Amino acid sequence: MAKILNKMMGLLKLDDEYDEFEEDVDMEENEISDEEYEPLVQSSGKKQGKVVSIHTASTAKVVIIKPATYDEVIDICDNLKNRKIIVVNSTGLEQKTAQRLLDFISGATYALAGSLEEVEKGIYIVSPSNVEVDSTLKNELSSKGLFAWSK
Repeated sequence: MAKILNKMMGLLKLDDEYDEFEEDVDMEENEISDEEYEPLVQSSGKKQGKVVSIHTASTAKVVIIKPATYDEVIDICDNLKNRKIIVVNSTGLEQKTAQRLLDFISGATYALAGSLEEVEKGIYIVSPSNVEVDSTLKNELSSKGLFAWSK
């Protein structure tokens, strides 16, 4: 690609300006300071590795919360930030309070790239970004009455 571009620039007599610019960019990209360069091999010959946490857990924690007041929304969002799966039963709340609670949770879920699924009326599964809730699981949970709280 560069050869074709160089030929076209030569034909248009723009060859000299392009070469100077290209050389400057190449020199800047290839220069590595001693501070940025970290060898992977130490003097003893062993490789030096870096440990990176990817927020995976061998067991998923599920928290079931039936809030009595709007103030419990902070606990729900803190659990979501800690990458826990939360089942929220808002059937015991007033309609306006339950709506405010759901609005706050949905905003936090969106900000943390999680998902919010409704299992039944007033019962929601809030999951972090590393957990996927399948719709067949959601249908199975609602049909078997697993979350049969007294209303």
